[in-house]
Parts: sequence; C-alpha cells; structure tokens
Amino acid sequence: MQTNLADFIKGTAEGNEAEAILRACVHCGFCTATCPTYQLLGDELDGPRGRIYLIKQVLEGAEPTRKTQLHLDRCLTCRNCETTCPSGVKYGRLVDIGRRVVEERVPRPAADRIKRTMLKEFLPRTGLFKPAYGVGTALRPLLSKDMQDKVQRPRHAGHWPTRAHARKMLVLEGCVQPAMAPNINAATARVLDALGVQLLVAPKAGCCGAVRYHLNDQEAGLDDMRRNIDAWWPHVEREEIEAIVMTASGCGVTVKEYGHLLAHDPEYAAKAGRISMLTRDLSEIMPEFEEQLAVALRGKITERVAFHPPCTLQHGQQIRGKVEGVLRAAGVDVVLCADSHLCCGSAGTYSVLHPQIAHELRDRKLAKLEATGAKEIVSANIGCMTHLQSGTDTPVTHWIELVDRALQERAPA
Repeated sequence: MQTNLADFIKGTAEGNEAEAILRACVHCGFCTATCPTYQLLGDELDGPRGRIYLIKQVLEGAEPTRKTQLHLDRCLTCRNCETTCPSGVKYGRLVDIGRRVVEERVPRPAADRIKRTMLKEFLPRTGLFKPAYGVGTALRPLLSKDMQDKVQRPRHAGHWPTRAHARKMLVLEGCVQPAMAPNINAATARVLDALGVQLLVAPKAGCCGAVRYHLNDQEAGLDDMRRNIDAWWPHVEREEIEAIVMTASGCGVTVKEYGHLLAHDPEYAAKAGRISMLTRDLSEIMPEFEEQLAVALRGKITERVAFHPPCTLQHGQQIRGKVEGVLRAAGVDVVLCADSHLCCGSAGTYSVLHPQIAHELRDRKLAKLEATGAKEIVSANIGCMTHLQSGTDTPVTHWIELVDRALQERAPA
C-alpha cells in the first residue's frame, strides 16, 4: 500500500510505525472473513481492511468525522485479523495509533465522553472499584438487568498458601479481577504451591494499563505500565523470580508489549523490555507440570468441559492449544466449540460501550459452546468469563479454578 503521510505525523515514531504497517497491507481482504463486526454488520468500513483505509486517509491529512470515529470504535481489537493476515499486518498497533489521532480531532457526544471518562478513571483504581463492587453485589437484586450482568457474585478466594519454595514467580493482581474473581489468583497460588512454586504479589502493582490505553488516554496507560515496572523491579533486580505470571490473558498481551510501548522512554525502555521477556501467561507455565498433574488429577474430572480461548490469548499472544493440552494430559474431556477463533464480544470495556453488538456476539458464542454438551465452560480472561456468564446458567470459570478444585478433591475409590 503506497502512503504519503501528512506533516503532523510524518517522521515521528508513531508515523514510522504506522507507515510500515500500512505498507505491509496488500488489500487481499482475507481479514474480513474472520472479523466479527464485519460478519454482524456487513459494512466494509466495519472490517479491518475498511478501517485500515480510514486510518490511512486520516494519517495522510483527511479530516476525520464522527462516522470515522464510530467505525474505529466498533472494532473489538480482537486481532483475529492478525492471525488471518498472510502479510503479517500489525493491525492492533495501527488501530491504536489511528484512534488516538481521531480522538484528538473529533469531539465526542457528552454522554459518550462521560461514560468513557468514568470507565478509565474508575476501573483501574482497585481501591475505588473493589468497595463499589461489594456494594453492587449486596444490592444486586435492585439493579437493572444490564447492571446485574456486570455485577456477579464473586467466588470466595479461600486460603493463599504461605509455604516458601526455592522457585518463585510474581503474579499481577490486576484492577477488576481482585473484586470480581478473587479466586482466580488464589487458585493459581494453591496449584503452583502444590507443584513446588511460590507465587508472590507486588502490592503496588495494579492495572496493566490496557483500560486507559485502549480508551485513548494513552499517556495515563503508559503511567500505569511504569508503576507496575517500578513495583516489580526490586524482585527482578534481585533475580528472585523466574517469571511474571498472567492469569488474565487481556493483561498478559499488554504486559508483553511493555517493551514496545515504552521503547522511546529512556528511563524505562530497558526495564520494560526485561519485564516483557519475563511475562508468561499461566498456560505457558503449566505444561512443565503436565506429568505431575496427570497423576494428581487422574479420574477426578469426569464431565466434559468446553474451553473458550480468549482473543487476547489466541490472537494477541498467539498461544493456542496449551490450555487444552494441560487439561487433556490430566485426563479431562475438553473440547473447543465451532468457530472458537471468533470473539465472544467482551473485549475489555467494549461490552459496556457497545452492548448490542457485544450481546449478539455473546449469544452466538454461547449457542456454539452449549452445542458441545459441556457441563462447564472454562476460559482464561476475567472479561470473557463475566460476559459469557451473563448469558447462561452453565458455570463459567477460569480453567485454573477447575484444576484447583480437582486437586482439593479426594481421589476416587
């Protein structure tokens, strides 16, 4: 794709990155076949190829409109198109750049602006979100159906193991997960403890930065990233940890990009690169322990389980098959549903900002998950879990909770 960037961005770091991405695109259109919003809406401008054209026009000096902004907003950033693209177009980075430029030039309606401000100022602050969520769960019967979908009763976290082990790893608590699903990290700590690994938490680490960054407050998102690096760095510097474990794939894809996103920050570039290198999704950690789990879990999980791979895992991090491999090695009958590559519609704050599209995608996904006959749905991201659970009575849990629950059961007679 030929480009002729406008002076406002030409020669800048973002401009150079965007130009390289645009030039990689060959207009083939393979991406439209796997784009959830294109499948729903049937509009070329609501598919990756159309959005790339819109971004190209803006970066070349065309004046964006509210319609331009809406087409970019409606992108789930699922990055399925990146998996499909034969040319390796880094669409996710391009849409971040395009959205920021459009955000600076197109005023949003007041209601939209207020909603986005509340999300980016409230969700990343665990100290505010956690007590508010507690109040919400207590008052849940009085809330609207849409609010009840978001405010689900969390499972009790149980104990956090206190044994010390020679092997140590850090875990990111995140922003909403401690309130909405505290059992995920506690279950991870118990499973790893049983396998001889101590899981540590850096108290000052919080939101990975994705919430603010993807709501176009990119500087605030980068500040969240810097805060996490500062919180983790003493553990890294002492070389006491071997990995930083992500139990939410949405956080994992972001932390793995710290090195790239902070590459132009002279104070943090090297540290960010080191953090990204240490970061591992939980599914990348567990295959090492497959044999131990196979012995410990033999015969304990007898019902079929459906695994929903989050987009941030299979497309963002390009991790496929690892969760299923661990569970199958432990004797679990785990299946994927038809079209498992497609987004469930959660996509971070997307389900709040675009509920109609999000619910349509959720219901399509649930119909295919339920067609597997599974008695439980497991996933690897808090957003997907909450979104899917809002549309079904079938239990939706994190896959490590399934493992933890089985480890605590007695072996069958």
